[in-house]
Amino acid sequence: MERSVAQGLKAVISCILALMTFLAIVSQAFAQTPEQAPVAAVPPAQVREMMQLMQAPEVKQWMSTQMAAAPAGDAAAENPMSVLSGLLQHSRRHVAMVSDAAMTLPSQIGNASSLLLGEIAATGRVRMIARFIAIFLLGAIVESIARYAFRRRRRRLAAMAGMHLAPRVIPALIFAAATVLTLLSLDWPPLSQSIAIVCVVALIVQRFTICLGGVLVDLIGLARAEEERQGVTAPIMPGRSVTLFWYRRCATFVIYFAFGWAVIQSMAPLGYTPSARLLVGYILGIGLLLIAIEGVWSRPHRDEKRGYGFSWALTIYFMLLWGLWVVGFNGLLWLGIYVLLLPRVLGVSTLAVKSLQQTEASFLATRRIAAVLLDRGVRALIIAFAAIWLGRMLGVGADTMAAGDRMADKIARGVIGGIVILLAADLLWHVVKAFIDGKLLSSPLDGTATDEEKAKHARIQTLLPIFRNILAVVIAVIAVLMVLSGLGIEIGPLIAGAGVVGVAVGFGAQTIVKDVISGMFYLWDDAFRIGEYIESGSHKGVVEAFSLRSVKLRHHRGPLTTVPFGELGAVKNLNRDWTIDKISLNVKYDTDLVKAKKVIKQIGQTLLENPEFGPHIIETLKMKGVEQFGEFAIEIRLSMMTKPGEQFVIRRNALAMIRNAFRENGIEFAVPTVQVAGDRDAEVDAAVARYAVQARAAGEPAA
Repeated sequence: MERSVAQGLKAVISCILALMTFLAIVSQAFAQTPEQAPVAAVPPAQVREMMQLMQAPEVKQWMSTQMAAAPAGDAAAENPMSVLSGLLQHSRRHVAMVSDAAMTLPSQIGNASSLLLGEIAATGRVRMIARFIAIFLLGAIVESIARYAFRRRRRRLAAMAGMHLAPRVIPALIFAAATVLTLLSLDWPPLSQSIAIVCVVALIVQRFTICLGGVLVDLIGLARAEEERQGVTAPIMPGRSVTLFWYRRCATFVIYFAFGWAVIQSMAPLGYTPSARLLVGYILGIGLLLIAIEGVWSRPHRDEKRGYGFSWALTIYFMLLWGLWVVGFNGLLWLGIYVLLLPRVLGVSTLAVKSLQQTEASFLATRRIAAVLLDRGVRALIIAFAAIWLGRMLGVGADTMAAGDRMADKIARGVIGGIVILLAADLLWHVVKAFIDGKLLSSPLDGTATDEEKAKHARIQTLLPIFRNILAVVIAVIAVLMVLSGLGIEIGPLIAGAGVVGVAVGFGAQTIVKDVISGMFYLWDDAFRIGEYIESGSHKGVVEAFSLRSVKLRHHRGPLTTVPFGELGAVKNLNRDWTIDKISLNVKYDTDLVKAKKVIKQIGQTLLENPEFGPHIIETLKMKGVEQFGEFAIEIRLSMMTKPGEQFVIRRNALAMIRNAFRENGIEFAVPTVQVAGDRDAEVDAAVARYAVQARAAGEPAA
């Protein structure tokens, strides 16, 4: 395995060297003029000066930039191949410019050395070396002290929410602060100051790369341990070996990139030309290429059968990207980088957010908005930054996009602005949705809540789902209109046309419009809420849910009915404020009504003192008096006032208590009876006949 990797790397390096040799030969050929007319005479001094200026690398780069940015004219419209020809000319000029810089690089190195050594001699060699040593070492020393302090309090910090990462993050911040303070506290000459600033930036970038990578490794490790503790059969988080492998490769890549950036930026104040800096950047870019290829070939968990083909494909892809960079096609270069890198970056960010949510579940459980901002905000920032950076690399920066009249500027402005708008709308929607869901999923009210609190809670449960749906539609429509406006589409006629279509749809779907508008007014009037029992015509039940045009009623026997708002009509709400329950009893005519009233009063007092029923009774059970005289009984009327929905249980218990109390006090309920009356002579004759039959059977003489 290692032998095959070594052979692959050897082949890759050979290809790179061959490609560099080919580019050098081509650049020399491109640098020569194909047809040179013989010089008839010695040009004047002014012409020679102009020719010398034209050969300057800065002038060549400026001219190539202007020619590349120049709009195509009528010739471009007539010749379809003009675009490809322009790209080839741009490539030839760029390679020729870099090749010329290779010729002048030794002299530029000598000039830069003279400038730097002269400044060092004026300042003092020992003093200058001591200043740079202070920049590189003082921050590390202060960080080591902070790290030692955190190591002593590791257990205490680990017990705090979100603080188990502090031993990595806070020392890095201290390192950055100490390095910057060291830079600001020293007196620097102009050239050394520019180089020192670049070095400080590179050091801080390298330090935070190591810090954030270590934080990510720790988060993924903790999340993986949590998955193993819960017994997850298919864990999402990668193993520690895989995480450490990619952390080391990515950290090496970023640190090397920061080093190369510092070298190139330090060349500017020393008098190096832009073409020379590009040449050095291309040479240093070979190191980035080799780091990426090594990571591809030595990645863990690689399939031996299919891995070689994929590894060779990625290797060729990386080489093509480096070639596009060398020939000056920055737009294609960054498009290729985004195709490969952006999905991985988004995947890593999602993985990091999931790891943080798993490790800080108790901390983020009650902070829904913070969790959403962390999840969607990181993704939105990555995509927005990538879009803006890509626009800048394509030559459509913020200034040109804001004031440019070219079609490319308008399209770029619209596309980048549309991406930012959609990301902002997505973030806003998820934040609002998390807030509303948090309100809906809040803990239910306990038994000590007042009626006003319960009513407020029920109203929130009713209105928030509808408000969430309406808000989703509003955010989506506004975002789409803003994106279309940014792309240059006139949205005024679109809005007017949508209004006309809306009117037409309104006439064609009057029932739906009636349902929606009726529902809005029902909710505006607070006619009913979720959890209340209502009756409307032949429909009745507990309100379970709403939509824009209907309400769902759950009957007390189980069936669920969906009723459009337009069909509800008058609504009887059985769960508002209070309810009066009336009870009718039938007692005999000889009942002592005064005694019955006292017994019922005692029952009412007993219900009021009961801790289960008392809080729900507004006016306890009382006897109102005689309602009417019936055919077989006196009808008396009882009543009580309770909270809505509580009267049924209290009524059942009150009836049971009345039955027992009436029996104990000798009060009887009246029931219907039937009496049969007949002729007395017929009864006497029947009795005599019956006696004669009995006497004959006994052998006695009849009377």
